[in-house]
Amino acid sequence: MQQENWSNIIESRSSFSFSSLKDVWQYRDLLWMFVKRDIVTNYKQTILGPLWFFIQPALTTALFVFINKAANTPTNGIHPVLYFLIGVTAWSYFAECLTKTSTTFKDNAFIFGKVYFPRLILPLSIVVSSLIKFFIQFSLFLIVLSILLGLGKAQLDIQSSILLFPFLIVIMAGLGLGGGMIITSLTTKYRDLALLVQFGVQLLMYGTLAIPLSSINNHFIHSVLLCNPMIPIIETFRQAFFNDTSFNLMHLGYSFVVMIFLLLLGFYSFSKTEKTFTDTI
Repeated sequence: MQQENWSNIIESRSSFSFSSLKDVWQYRDLLWMFVKRDIVTNYKQTILGPLWFFIQPALTTALFVFINKAANTPTNGIHPVLYFLIGVTAWSYFAECLTKTSTTFKDNAFIFGKVYFPRLILPLSIVVSSLIKFFIQFSLFLIVLSILLGLGKAQLDIQSSILLFPFLIVIMAGLGLGGGMIITSLTTKYRDLALLVQFGVQLLMYGTLAIPLSSINNHFIHSVLLCNPMIPIIETFRQAFFNDTSFNLMHLGYSFVVMIFLLLLGFYSFSKTEKTFTDTI
């Protein structure tokens, strides 16, 4: 039998490589198209439209303030609305990156089966579109802060840790992206995991935002809570604006290390799963 000689052979890589990021850059126009799609489609057929960007954090903050008044939990001298609003804003960005990325394969199976493009573009587009939403919601925090300052019901004490603002955003994005890619790789075989993640994120939010870390005297509980990498990030946000606690670089460094680990594991599992997920989805 005569051996066939092919001019080009197309085959998948065995694992993630940095050339995948190069492919993403070459398809950056497609990335921005997905970002635009995410923003437009989410609120296109809603009555209030983009106002939901403000309504969601406002209602969640109101719920936490109500719980705070009922349970009489401390807020370290910060006005309760500001204390919870900045936490809700930061948590919402992380949670949206995590939950939406965790269903990437399931939600986009019809696209993946029809045309080639770097699959990594879709989770990255979620991170970018959610970042736009984060800045819109953060502007709500600044507006409320300005109003309460004008009424004399709040005090502002800007600290040098505010310079870490871009770094904090990168860590939140990395945690959500890495964790989401790991979960979406698993949900191709275990569909129930996506429902468990949504419930877990909601439950973890209350444990993260409800009580200041500095007010917990029990060493064991304090250590357990610090295992949550989002707590040091939110504590740093509050400290940067209100100086309610001492800045702890070691705790923030822990969040960064967790982010790097999740990203590496997420990229590996995502690139490995994308080659075969159409057979199991």
